[in-house]
Amino acid sequence: MSAGSLHASATELLERWSPATSPEQSVREAMLAFLGSAPRGCLREHAPGHITASAVVFSHDQGEVLLTLHPRVGRWIQLGGHCEESDDSVQAAALREATEESGIAGLTLEPGLYGAQAHPITCSLGRPTRHLDLLFRITAPEGAVPVRSSESTDLRWWPVDGLPDDADVLIR
Repeated sequence: MSAGSLHASATELLERWSPATSPEQSVREAMLAFLGSAPRGCLREHAPGHITASAVVFSHDQGEVLLTLHPRVGRWIQLGGHCEESDDSVQAAALREATEESGIAGLTLEPGLYGAQAHPITCSLGRPTRHLDLLFRITAPEGAVPVRSSESTDLRWWPVDGLPDDADVLIR
């Protein structure tokens, strides 16, 4: 559990990931180059930008996705957030964030990287930075009822084929 183990897990995930599109391939290469120059780039202290752990949480039947109305972003997005030095890996950070933000116990993380995105944002650092999101696909247990945390304006299940117009989430 350290900045080194987070960095190693992010690098390994990106190296093993085979993106389906040319833009995703470009994001992959940019993130690997970033990690090559930023040994502590998985922690929010790295002000120019940092790896974040995102969770695309699906219902047990894969028909719905859980989204949060993010107070800073002002749009419906996937759950997730900053990696902490206490996280063993970026995957562990995504599962921790999804559990904290959804209030759902028993979430199941699928192996491998689901996707990657980069977003300019003013996060908890209080100044503009860039979130380099590593996305993971997570499945909720049957009957899961989300409980909104203080990090969200709203939290709800949306049909995969009926996302809100302002949603910013990767669904495959």
